[in-house]
Amino acid sequence: MSSPTMTSIARLIRQTLTIARRDFVATVFTPTFLLFLFAPLMMVGFGAVGGGAAMSITKSGDDKARVVLLASGDQARVAVAADRRLRQMFRPIEQPARLIVESPAANPEAQARAMFDRKESDTYAVMYGPLDKPQILHSVNGTRSADYLAALADQVLRAQRAGTSAPLSEATKSVVTRAGSTTGGHGQAAFFAVTALFMISLLLAGQVVGTMAEERSNKVIEVLAAAVPLESVFFGKLIGMFGVALLFLGFWGTVIVNVGSLLPTKLATAFIDVGPAVGLPMFGLLFFAYFVTSYMLLGAVFLGLGAQASTQRELQMMSLPITIFQVAMWGLASATALSPDSGLATAAAAFPFSSPFAMVARAANSPELWPHLLALGWQALWVAITVTVAARLFRRGVLQSGSPGLRRRKKAAA
Repeated sequence: MSSPTMTSIARLIRQTLTIARRDFVATVFTPTFLLFLFAPLMMVGFGAVGGGAAMSITKSGDDKARVVLLASGDQARVAVAADRRLRQMFRPIEQPARLIVESPAANPEAQARAMFDRKESDTYAVMYGPLDKPQILHSVNGTRSADYLAALADQVLRAQRAGTSAPLSEATKSVVTRAGSTTGGHGQAAFFAVTALFMISLLLAGQVVGTMAEERSNKVIEVLAAAVPLESVFFGKLIGMFGVALLFLGFWGTVIVNVGSLLPTKLATAFIDVGPAVGLPMFGLLFFAYFVTSYMLLGAVFLGLGAQASTQRELQMMSLPITIFQVAMWGLASATALSPDSGLATAAAAFPFSSPFAMVARAANSPELWPHLLALGWQALWVAITVTVAARLFRRGVLQSGSPGLRRRKKAAA
């Protein structure tokens, strides 16, 4: 025969899973869930529209930007060839303004100053005079353009003294593939992981806050609390909404993997140096584990807030400080992403609400695995503490003040 303790535990688990199934079905099998599921697609669409508009504005500005060299004859020809070679060292987004070569007038200084007043173009810098001691005029935001013109003058003088505008050396370039990711790649992976964990945790855990507030407003929560232990109600709702989060992640994970396989090879090789120190398979498991603990911690806090709020206005006012607090936790973990052994990183890993972010950054920077076992146990403990505290606050603060009939029934039963 089973002991009374085992029977109570089994009943508690069964009640918790019943609440979880109820919330999962009530959330997923609704038309609004489709809007929630495709919300990232709408966000990406709006971002693409805004980014396209910003790029068009930037491109229109770049088309008008220019730097000017007042030179003629062989000097102008050599300058154009040197400018073509120098631009090969810049990435497209870092290219200097377009070079315009004009013949100098009788008064080059006045000619150079007049170019800044032309309305059809944006002149950042103008160079005139002998190239061994050139004069460069530039606008307030044209310092780098002036530096580029100075480097161009140096290259033109070297070419003239060598007697040719052709390159003086011909290098042989070979691609070397690294065996693993670099230290800088570890830091980039840590920052990307912290940001991704923060975004999906905040997006998905925020769905928990409305469930409790809605059921409190229509008195369903009091019926559940009378039939099921309140801890089971809180844990069940948390598990049910976590199932919704897994469905969301599974859908978008499948989409991202299939779309990623269609990306150009050149774009994929841009991230070849980015990678976690523990290896990609282990990092995936740790990232999922820290998502679970981060979701449970944040979801438990939101669940407690939803239980305390009686109106949507109170709900919004109480949710905002928690969101700001989570942004601060993300900022703390991001600041320690490149220094996992610092004192600040240790403090971030020890504080329960920043621990998932700090430890996923540590997984990207350090190959050691044993600290993650301690961190996951520590975070699981705080999930239980947070849910228990939220349930007790709801029982003592809300049910006793808002449900006198329930108190009378309890006293009569006693």
